[in-house]
Amino acid sequence: MLVWTALFVVGIQFVGVPTSDPLIAFGWLWLATIAWRNDEPWRTHLRFPRDWLPICLLLAVYNMSRAWADGLAEPHVTELIAFDRWAFGWFTGGLTPTEWLQQHLWQPNVVQWWEVVVSIVYFSHFLTLPTIAVVLWMRSRPRWARFMRRWFLLSVFGLITYFAYPAAPPWWADQYRGLVEATRISTNGWKAIGLEGAGNTLNALQVETANDVAAMPSLHTAFAFMAVVFFLPAVRRRWWPLLLMYPLSMTFTLVYTAEHWVIDVLVGWAYVGFVFLIGGIGERWWTRQHPDPVR
Repeated sequence: MLVWTALFVVGIQFVGVPTSDPLIAFGWLWLATIAWRNDEPWRTHLRFPRDWLPICLLLAVYNMSRAWADGLAEPHVTELIAFDRWAFGWFTGGLTPTEWLQQHLWQPNVVQWWEVVVSIVYFSHFLTLPTIAVVLWMRSRPRWARFMRRWFLLSVFGLITYFAYPAAPPWWADQYRGLVEATRISTNGWKAIGLEGAGNTLNALQVETANDVAAMPSLHTAFAFMAVVFFLPAVRRRWWPLLLMYPLSMTFTLVYTAEHWVIDVLVGWAYVGFVFLIGGIGERWWTRQHPDPVR
């Protein structure tokens, strides 16, 4: 695992973060499973591509189709601004939370210490769910299957919304419409820890491959919330506040860095609840129809 970690760090430094292609990301994770279980025979390790290749292809199609949603219609933005100002303007003096946070915490050309944390939290979006899924795959295939169903459903519902309701984030509203004052700063923190190349790679991916009007819902915070909610039933309630710090920190990150409005986050949380509801109903129906599950 030390060898794998060293190779991964070198890869980030010279090649970039594995965020644009699911096959590359899961390739790194496959190597991690080999390093962790290096005493297992090769036929055991070959189960990984057998189980994961269809999912990787589905995620690749999702990534491509997500970009196709860009440019189909005029993006919604004014109603998102109106909601954030209506909900929080009493505290922010009529500003959106993004504007208020950047006015109080951000300084141009200065990297604050908390921006390092913010950049790390933002980047964790690309690895948290895949890492959890791989650990579940190694420990319990039934739980892995439950997790993957929810992940896939959440992605599909998000994609449908991107087509049906294209919505622009705060930085877009500033850059292209001048409706707010919000600067995109999600990768600023990499400079302070000597990984500016990783930040440059993320910036390039944001420009070249991302859908600029896919703000609603925020799958960044939805994925973070899902990663926690999935495990809450198995964790003592006294630990729940600690676990929930992750989606809350992701929420702060996305709003502060002008990646999402607060309304995007709230809708993302609602999508998680809906996915877990229909996922549970579907699994209970399947269990009734197939009382002897294949193990």
